[in-house]
Amino acid sequence: MISYNKLWKKLIDLKLKKSDLKELTGIGSTTMTKLNNDEPVSMDVMIKICLALQCNIGEVMDVIL
Repeated sequence: MISYNKLWKKLIDLKLKKSDLKELTGIGSTTMTKLNNDEPVSMDVMIKICLALQCNIGEVMDVIL
């Protein structure tokens, strides 16, 4: 299971909206839906998010065992 709760908290800390993230990264609506539903997305998407937010992947997602 995957959790993107850290991503949403980071957006709040940066005073950004989900629409801002979509614009910054160029990710599509389908990918945003996957993120909202804690579904897996490609590593390319995660890299785009990390570059846009200037962070490491562990700061925006968790893998729950």
